[in-house]
Amino acid sequence: MKTFFKTVTAAVLLAAASAPVLAQQLSPAVIVIVDMDRVVNESAAGKTAGTEIQTKITNLQSRAATLQTQLKTDADSIQAGQANKTLVGPALEQRAQAFGQKQQQAQQEIARLEQDIARSRQYVIQQISTAASPIITQVMRERNASIALQKEATLQHSASLEVTNDVITRLNTSTPRVSTTPPAQPAPAAAAPRQ
Repeated sequence: MKTFFKTVTAAVLLAAASAPVLAQQLSPAVIVIVDMDRVVNESAAGKTAGTEIQTKITNLQSRAATLQTQLKTDADSIQAGQANKTLVGPALEQRAQAFGQKQQQAQQEIARLEQDIARSRQYVIQQISTAASPIITQVMRERNASIALQKEATLQHSASLEVTNDVITRLNTSTPRVSTTPPAQPAPAAAAPRQ
């Protein structure tokens, strides 16, 4: 057992003694900085997708306004019927229940449209990030860089380290457009029948 500890101790001491030699052999890290927010927002693909998504947002706002107007009309009608006593008893209950269902359906529709827009944004970001990755690798090779950092990960850096413009220019050539329609989500798995 003592021999084992001596061997381990000798190995640790040998490693510690050679550490300065290894540190001297390693070249300093060369870093490049990429602002991925700019890549997504300023690339041709990002701008085109942004316009398409803005159209979806405008359509959502228009649909929400239409639904709100319809619901307000129904609510006003129910209130007027209550006020002049033309809507009472079971008829009032039916109208109130139908109004509640309409309101719930409207909320579900708006929530679904908002989720679709969020999925579109995420899909655009994913496609642009995937297309930018080999470009960043190529720029790293050209600059003999060993590390690429997102701009948000730095506190300060020299402007000469930033390669965002180069990445955007190359991305505009290789991927001028991406889809804003994400693939269909898989259907939820049906629950297994109980036995």
